[in-house]
Amino acid sequence: MLDIKFIRENQDLVKEAIRKKGVKFELDELIAVDERRRHVLKEMEDKRAEQNKKSETKPGPEEIAKLKGLKEEIKILEEENKHVQEDFERLMLMVPQVPDPSVPEGKDDSDNVEIRKWGPSGILGTGVNIPEFDFEPKDHIELMESLDLLDLDRGTKVSGFRGYFLKNEAALMSNALWSFVLEKMVKKGFTPIIAPAIAREIAFRGTGWLPQGKDEIYKVGEDQYLIGTSEVSVMAYHSDEILYEKDLPKKYIAFSPCFRSEAGSYGKDTKGIIRVHEFYKMEQIILCKADHEESVRWHEEITKNSEEIMQELGLPYRVVANCAGDLGLGQVKKYDIEAWMPSQQKYRETHSASYFHDFQTRRLNIRYRDSKNELQFAHSLNNTAVATPRILTAIVENYQTKKGTVKVPKVLQKWMQGIKEIK
Repeated sequence: MLDIKFIRENQDLVKEAIRKKGVKFELDELIAVDERRRHVLKEMEDKRAEQNKKSETKPGPEEIAKLKGLKEEIKILEEENKHVQEDFERLMLMVPQVPDPSVPEGKDDSDNVEIRKWGPSGILGTGVNIPEFDFEPKDHIELMESLDLLDLDRGTKVSGFRGYFLKNEAALMSNALWSFVLEKMVKKGFTPIIAPAIAREIAFRGTGWLPQGKDEIYKVGEDQYLIGTSEVSVMAYHSDEILYEKDLPKKYIAFSPCFRSEAGSYGKDTKGIIRVHEFYKMEQIILCKADHEESVRWHEEITKNSEEIMQELGLPYRVVANCAGDLGLGQVKKYDIEAWMPSQQKYRETHSASYFHDFQTRRLNIRYRDSKNELQFAHSLNNTAVATPRILTAIVENYQTKKGTVKVPKVLQKWMQGIKEIK
């Protein structure tokens, strides 16, 4: 959520953000409601002051009649204020964050701009091919089913569309990935946390998942929903709290089950485990000082962390800067990391790194006392560390052999009970 004072003073800038992000929103309506809200508040306060002043002296019959009239007028204004405040809060939730000037123009992910590539031999220049196989590579479904790593038929029988069972070495590898990433991130000073998969509506509104993403979320109670990322739970962890600048940044590596309805992906990845309803994710989440340069620095840092993970796994990837139309409502800037999928001959997203400035913390009321003892809203960032089972698809496809086996990345072998090749 943006500060209403900032919106009033920078209407052209906010309108440009609305255009860039392709958001359907009329800023003039919000400005009009805000003006009405302030007018009603002032009128209500003036009449209350008049009421108090008249009540200080012993009123005569005429004053009593005026006081009754004032009471009725205040009651009417209070009711109007209630409705106008509801409209104001509803509209404020729809105002998008202003994207960074470096964010490229564009409508969707097809307009994202490639920044760099990496392959097992190092940085790949523009147009350089990724490593090729001397045989026709299989897709992850054929590989995993033939090696008894994946059961989609029984997964569908038990869970429905997009259901799956991971088995044998795929189950071991999932655990190995979590252990590898957790160990790495803790060494980097991140606090490990297992986050609840069920969160209240305020957590979803606070992080910007509601009301815009309501079709992607499973509702499980009157005020409870299943999270699509631990960002929701962990950001709400510090809601309505006042932190101290000396304790910033707060750095968390959060693990949780995640659930998404994939309502907007009709016809996409209907087979396999690239796009599923239920998955597991380790997320980097940071709260830092309210400083743009600080946010940019941490954004680059958490992206670097994920790139290191991909490099240690030996997975070819590229980093793209997401265009304005591919940004969420609250994101100032976002990078996607995409792994190379040999069977598809293209890159597929595995990580998403974003920073928000105070968009989320203002909604969640997360503040800190700065060096001058003044209260500031913190800045927030998040990025995938690893998401399973999606990352498994890139591993099995890139590590497949001509024999139909799959080699285990060296960095995971110590958690694989001595298995170096899945046969």
